[in-house]
Amino acid sequence: MISLTDSQKIGMGLTGFGVFFLFFGMILFFDKALLAIGNILFVSGLSFVIGLERTFRFFFQRHKVKATSFFLGGVLVVLIGWPIIGVVLEIYGFFLLFRGFFPVAVGFIRRIPVLGSLLSLPGIRTLVDKIGESNTMV
Repeated sequence: MISLTDSQKIGMGLTGFGVFFLFFGMILFFDKALLAIGNILFVSGLSFVIGLERTFRFFFQRHKVKATSFFLGGVLVVLIGWPIIGVVLEIYGFFLLFRGFFPVAVGFIRRIPVLGSLLSLPGIRTLVDKIGESNTMV
């Protein structure tokens, strides 16, 4: 089993609450306050889980400048008060930031018994194959 430090446990909690608040904010018709709280909790939780230095190294790499600017710009736009535009920017930045991780995630999900069979359905399979094999999602 993987052992976590206390700060990583706190980070997992903050990240989990951040995802919850983001999801709940979208369910409640893009509530500005919930989305802002979710963004702050998610980013701070990520910093706790992987550490401040690694967080800065991840976000501020040369080839991820565009993705980081879209993601953090979306967070800023949500905090300013335009939640729909901010969430669209965040989602685009999120996909650009984590596009290298999607093939790994798809391969892992395909090995899970129920989810793997769902990903094998005809309509879903083509989309998942496209995501799972490409490293460049524009």
